[in-house]
Amino acid sequence: MADPNRPVTGYPAAAAPPPNHNGYPSAQPPPPATAYPYAAPPYYNNYPYPDPYAAQRNTFLRRVIAILVASTIITGTILFVIWIVILPRIPEFQVDSLSVSNLNLSNSLITANWDLRFTARNPNKKLTLYYDEIAAAIFYDSLSIADTTVPPFFMDRVNETSQEVKFVASGAYVEKWAFEGMGKERAEKASVRFNVRMVARVSFKAGAWRARRRYLRVYCGDLSVGVALNKSSGNLLGGQRQCRVGL
Repeated sequence: MADPNRPVTGYPAAAAPPPNHNGYPSAQPPPPATAYPYAAPPYYNNYPYPDPYAAQRNTFLRRVIAILVASTIITGTILFVIWIVILPRIPEFQVDSLSVSNLNLSNSLITANWDLRFTARNPNKKLTLYYDEIAAAIFYDSLSIADTTVPPFFMDRVNETSQEVKFVASGAYVEKWAFEGMGKERAEKASVRFNVRMVARVSFKAGAWRARRRYLRVYCGDLSVGVALNKSSGNLLGGQRQCRVGL
């Protein structure tokens, strides 16, 4: 017989299942695991297993980066030394003569022939130049009147060569402002100012070393040709003119 004065310890017993229709206790499923009064704390895996290949991948990546950086520095140093040794200079261009013939301006149309002679100089002592594509055009102010191409040519070290270029305009349309501007210049100054522009693809070579092709831009401006209203031909005024050259 239990002692009524003995303190109760532990957890209270579960209640008996209710009887079934026959008066016997019915079968009940076992209590769930969460019947424990305190829920079990979640488990966190804060210490994952180490990757045995991580160190190898990091080492390989560092080596690749080091090789790329070293290659860039070495290549840049070599190019810089070559540049210092060769000391490349931009070619020089000069207009020797420009003449116009058969000039006719009427009804916003122009017909004329231009003959241009220019000299190209290579000031480099260690570089040869090869011009393999040259496009040339003659302008009045910013308006293109006629264009053509110049045959390819080669230039040795510290050398110069002269080229002749012909432009032809046959009934070419000119805008009103250009038509009136040329007529005004002929009436007031007995001359017309033309501009010549050239774009040349040139290769620089020093021995076995060859730089990539570059485009050379040549601008020869304010070329005054003496041709009055009562004349259809004339020549360059003021002698030879230096041109602006840039890459």
